[in-house]
Amino acid sequence: MRLADYPDQSSISTAIPAAVERPPDGASATGATATASLRPDLLEEARLLRGLGFGKPLILEHTVRATRNGTSLEAELLASGMVQSDTYYEALAELLGLPFLRSIDEREVLDINEIDGQLVRPEMLRMTFRSRPPVTAVVPSTARIGQFRAALAREPKLRAHLVVATPQAVRSAVWRAGAPRRSRETVNRLFDEAPQHSARLTFWGRQGFHVGAGLTALLFTAALAPANTILALHLVLTPFFLATLGIRFWALVRPLRNGATPTAPVPTSPRPVYSVFVALYREAAVARQLVAVLDRLDWPRASLDIKLICEADDLETLEALRSLPLGPHYEIVEVPPGLPRTKPKALSYALPAARGEFLVIYDAEDRPHPGQLNEAWATFRSAPDQLACLQAPLVISNGSASWVSALFSLEYAGLFRRLLPFLAAGRLPMPLGGTSNHFRTAALKRSGGWDPFNVTEDADLGMRLHRMGYRSATLRLPTLEDAPEDLRTWTGQRTRWFKGWLQTWLVLMRRPGQLAGDMGLLPFAVLQVLIGGLLLSSLAHPLLMLYVGYLGWLMAGDGPFVASGLAIGLFAVDFVNIFGSYAVFIALGLMPMSRQERASVGWRWLLVGAYWLMMSVAAWLAVAELCRKPFFWNKTAHRPTAPAPGETRPQGAGRLASRWLSRLWPAPIRAAGGRASTGRTN
Repeated sequence: MRLADYPDQSSISTAIPAAVERPPDGASATGATATASLRPDLLEEARLLRGLGFGKPLILEHTVRATRNGTSLEAELLASGMVQSDTYYEALAELLGLPFLRSIDEREVLDINEIDGQLVRPEMLRMTFRSRPPVTAVVPSTARIGQFRAALAREPKLRAHLVVATPQAVRSAVWRAGAPRRSRETVNRLFDEAPQHSARLTFWGRQGFHVGAGLTALLFTAALAPANTILALHLVLTPFFLATLGIRFWALVRPLRNGATPTAPVPTSPRPVYSVFVALYREAAVARQLVAVLDRLDWPRASLDIKLICEADDLETLEALRSLPLGPHYEIVEVPPGLPRTKPKALSYALPAARGEFLVIYDAEDRPHPGQLNEAWATFRSAPDQLACLQAPLVISNGSASWVSALFSLEYAGLFRRLLPFLAAGRLPMPLGGTSNHFRTAALKRSGGWDPFNVTEDADLGMRLHRMGYRSATLRLPTLEDAPEDLRTWTGQRTRWFKGWLQTWLVLMRRPGQLAGDMGLLPFAVLQVLIGGLLLSSLAHPLLMLYVGYLGWLMAGDGPFVASGLAIGLFAVDFVNIFGSYAVFIALGLMPMSRQERASVGWRWLLVGAYWLMMSVAAWLAVAELCRKPFFWNKTAHRPTAPAPGETRPQGAGRLASRWLSRLWPAPIRAAGGRASTGRTN
């Protein structure tokens, strides 16, 4: 790139400060823009880039961005995509008089644990050869170019041992060189360092003994006195069912501050680096939509670290991603094939490479609000470090597609817009949703990260964070996603969820006394209701319905005196449990819904009884699967919702999603093409 003809280098010293201090078109000279002053390091970078042949207007534009975003001129220039990384670093190599290396053979890299630091900050990588001395690949930056030149001037012999490489080349070589070791560490780390938190063993020794002894005693007493055994179980389990109903009723009637954590004002200070993790497996169909959605996130590109995490043998998804024009803030991470093949294993594999102070998880089909990262950052910034996680509400965009998706949307509305905000307001343990979780990266790493063996890693991690003294809260800005539209897909997904909740409960209950001490008695009780009560009520729901139906039939034929007082009392409690749960489920879901969402559900809330029976089927399937295939991940297939550029807009669910986007995202954001209008220049 060649610059225009300017009389001398001094002109850049006066032009850049003037451009930095001038507010953008239509903006007032207030806030960060007006008070910004040119940092000396940016002026030095500008002079260096001018000397490399970059045009003055280009330098001015990216210096303004670097000043406002608190980054470097080099970072902004590379993030813009206006210059290729290879071209830029080859120019630096020429300036330093060093060879340039476009790629690095991983066989020439010695894999040691320390090299993983190069995944976060690629600066140098040592390469060894059989027939010649070692060579170090360096990644020079404009901030350190003067030091490099001075060192080379003092020690000219260094030139024989140095080459210049791009950050991408260094990271790629480190990923490949350390893949076998990193894969082993990913699978074993949590189990080796904190086995009490790992679901690798379904039952611990004592725990397995207690479960086995309990089941044996239950079967023995059932064989001797079946009626009394069933009655005793009924009496023991009924309080759990009532408590499960009670906590949801409490969430229904207790006023919330708009159902979410109050939103802190978005600060005007520079944004930190934010990592965005997306685990993909057999997701080629939604790759284009995913990248289009992530490109709309309102965050400076130089401060974005997007990791698209794929299985190395998922060639179709990898090919689909590589065919897209990914910006330099994207990185495709390939996870070596191996068991367990789960989403948490993929996320854990990439976690050491997270560059961000904060980190968010999205699924391949998600459409997060463009301003969600800003809201999360503002909330974290205004809260103490004990706030480790923020859950964005998940809103179903295809509720009108089928009765399954309608009931699913009702369930999600109640969970993410009423129950979770209620738990967060009370600082109670909060089972996270599987996506749109925003973390402080340091807290996430200290907690051990995701358990590769737990198939509902979100619920497990939420409980572990609470146990370690952290707390979670909720956001307002939503993420749109699609619900399963048919029973087969729904059952596979829900079976996996129930299996993961069983894993989570068994892991937590290995040492109940210690758990109660770590959490406190009230959070411990809430945990038993949220997970234990949900599992028990789902498993026993058909039995309760049979009991109520049978006793109701007897009393209808022969009068109420055909049953004992205890039986009638249990009948009344079971009736409240069943139909009260239905009523609270419906009310909890409808309350936070908009008129349009309620219309998409329509009359199908009447099928809530069938929906609950299907949950019972999934719960029993989960018990069987936990015994046979505890770590099997039943993959939910996804398809595009929003049209890709040049494609025809889909009918039905896609059109409804677009209407909901306009309802959920304010007009200023839509006017900016889906980008939140915060005044931030990317």
